[in-house]
Amino acid sequence: MPETTKDETDLKAKSDEDTVADDPIDDLVTTQHSLTVKRRKLAYTAQSGRVVLRKEVLTEGKFDGHKPKAEVFITAYTLDGADPTTRPVTFAFNGGPGSSSIWLHMGVLGPRRVVSGDVNDPEPPPYRVVDNPESLLAHSDLVFIDPVSTGYSRAATGEKPKDYHGFTADIESVGEVIRLWTSRNERWLSPKFLAGESYGTLRAAALASHLQERHGLYLNGLLLISSVLDLSTVFFTEGNDTPYSLYIPTYAAIAHYHGKHGKRSLDEVLAEAEEFASRDLPWALRRGARLSATERADLVSRLATLTGLSESYVDRVNLRIEHVRFFTELLRDEGLTTGRMDGRFTTWEPDGGREHMSDDASISRIIGAYSAGFNHYVRSQLEYANDLPYEILAIDVAREWSYSDFEGRAISAVANLSSAMRANPHLKIHIALGHYDGATPYYAAEHVIAQLQLPDELRSNVETAYYPAGHMMYVHEPSRVQQSKDLAAFVRSASNR
Repeated sequence: MPETTKDETDLKAKSDEDTVADDPIDDLVTTQHSLTVKRRKLAYTAQSGRVVLRKEVLTEGKFDGHKPKAEVFITAYTLDGADPTTRPVTFAFNGGPGSSSIWLHMGVLGPRRVVSGDVNDPEPPPYRVVDNPESLLAHSDLVFIDPVSTGYSRAATGEKPKDYHGFTADIESVGEVIRLWTSRNERWLSPKFLAGESYGTLRAAALASHLQERHGLYLNGLLLISSVLDLSTVFFTEGNDTPYSLYIPTYAAIAHYHGKHGKRSLDEVLAEAEEFASRDLPWALRRGARLSATERADLVSRLATLTGLSESYVDRVNLRIEHVRFFTELLRDEGLTTGRMDGRFTTWEPDGGREHMSDDASISRIIGAYSAGFNHYVRSQLEYANDLPYEILAIDVAREWSYSDFEGRAISAVANLSSAMRANPHLKIHIALGHYDGATPYYAAEHVIAQLQLPDELRSNVETAYYPAGHMMYVHEPSRVQQSKDLAAFVRSASNR
């Protein structure tokens, strides 16, 4: 990290005049580490702690200082001795909304990772944290951001947490963290990337536009992991038939994994499912009661075969298979349910008559490892101590999340991303998708990519990568290794250095 100059000290002293004695201050802790990558030792600096966000206060039209509004927890890793004008930096966050950045941090990108195990080899407690020689740190500095009310991030004293639980407020607060870190660390000339997972991809797409328009901060690329840029493609709401079609290839993939397609290859099954999802099923759902008995019977049979469900079930739900119902129904006769985040996972269902599963095994089987791993790592190695609970998944945040900006229209960042790419034709997009991801299905992402409002010459700026795993595809070890290579190659290519 660069040393503080006299001018910066004077500026901080002047800023301190605008605060009162009990105002919060940044509590960043700096530690030194090393990581061996392919017999090369990388020395790096870690900085972990909370950054205070402030807002300008005007009283009767006069400037009245900077009032603290939130304390946002970050962990930054910077390679020692690197040239900041050529060294890329990647700002990373997860989604939810209401999720901390623990998954990307300790699952795939960071220099240390949690060993969680996989479907057939779960890691037992008390769990392990190990070096991650595939870390993106070998190619880019990393800044992990926990949005307000996740991780150790909180609203400032006197502020309402709910004020930060919404699409626009979230974009503004995360954007302010990125601006501050970039400025304080003299990284405006660095190649810059955003890495988001799940709802974090929606955040990243909107941030690309916000950072350009508000701060003139242009990015080199977005790493969109388990992408969902238009929530109408995954929200099963009355009158919206789109998800019922776009989920079919994922249902077919999960059914194939659990032996419902015999000796057919996954590629063959997916090709058939994609064709059915793009043509026959949307047509049938629009036809409704105008379908003839013969047409309906044929559709029921084909949909049942693809999804591994019974014809009677498909008929009863009127060709509309909701996703949590599917995970509950597929293996009902075996007393099991499949995971939503990753359909490879299964768990026992104690109530065989339930419509919605009582547990998502693809979360409950791994979250203990992540929780134990990070809570140990942050104190013992990053040397940051805070008695607040580290909120991995703040469920209440998701429940009260505000989309008021989208009243009367779909919740989408397609226009934001399209605008950002048109204004910055060098902006590159990498989209990582898991075939067994039942939260953000890969075919829905493909559908949205095709809707980006781009000239033909910019469509080559978007690349996709597919993995035989789920939402957190890095839980699957071969996928983790391959994804690490893919992300590194993308950052190197898009850095323009």
